[in-house]
Amino acid sequence: MGLLSTRRAALAAVIGLGLATALPALAQDKPTIRFSDVTQADAPRSRAVSDIFAKEIEGDFTFEGYFGGTLMKQGTELVALQRGNLDMALLPPSDLADQFPGFSILSAAYLVRDAAHMKAIFESDVGDELRKLARDNLNVVILSPAYYGTRHVNLRGHKKISGPADLAGVKLRMPGGEAWQFLGESIGANPVPMDYAEVYTGLQTGAIDGQDNPLPNTQQMKFYEVTDQIVLTGHNVGFGLFLMRADLYDSLTPELQTKIRDAAAKAFEWSDAEYLRQEAELVEFMKKQGLEVYTPDVDAFRTYSNEKYLASPLSRNWPEGMLERINAL
Repeated sequence: MGLLSTRRAALAAVIGLGLATALPALAQDKPTIRFSDVTQADAPRSRAVSDIFAKEIEGDFTFEGYFGGTLMKQGTELVALQRGNLDMALLPPSDLADQFPGFSILSAAYLVRDAAHMKAIFESDVGDELRKLARDNLNVVILSPAYYGTRHVNLRGHKKISGPADLAGVKLRMPGGEAWQFLGESIGANPVPMDYAEVYTGLQTGAIDGQDNPLPNTQQMKFYEVTDQIVLTGHNVGFGLFLMRADLYDSLTPELQTKIRDAAAKAFEWSDAEYLRQEAELVEFMKKQGLEVYTPDVDAFRTYSNEKYLASPLSRNWPEGMLERINAL
């Protein structure tokens, strides 16, 4: 082999070595996204994240999903996002309201009417305003709303509940935070803060008299095993906000930002439909488990709740005119 050939062979070897060492580095350059949620991994909203969203973005990101509160305790996620200890989360508006009280409007009883109304809100100028409020005041980007189901009261015992007066003194588990606790008060109950993972034991031991959740949650967490009745109050349309910390979002190219948003929309279009399907079937399921399932005087609950909210300090924090704009949609 001549000198030129030797040099060419050496150069080829160097290039080959460089490519071999560069390829793992390139693979490691994909941003890692850490996501946390308190809901179990087999819930529709969790499957939407892990089976659809994560797969849609896997070519550009390394996605790490943590479910069932295994990474972050309920109520700590927003601060973790703001500190950069977490990249994405799926949080109810009431969690955002703990830092920016204006978001409590989205947790008000009987305001959001159903899944279609929720979607209309976020497709309107109201949604644009909410996204701006979240970014400007909380440093998070709202990628998509995610329907969880309509919340109903689930109780131990057989006391008939016809209106708010019948819930007086009833220890109703609600998540922590002012907006959640007031939601319990607004339907006449005595709200008790308790972590989601502790609710089954709380019901079993009598530490609480009941809980409120959409029927899919009540089934998944097996609350029907330790309760006796479901009162179809329909007092709150449960939904979350799929969030990304703003500094991470801003570091992405416009193409990747679009990819993230499109993946979120695709994921929660599926889970919204899945929750609606389950809700349509679960009344009969609960009856087969031996629970009484009935509809109270919903108008009485709505009237009582509206009066409570309008007289409360919470409503004074709502963005001006937003209540009327939501009702008009």
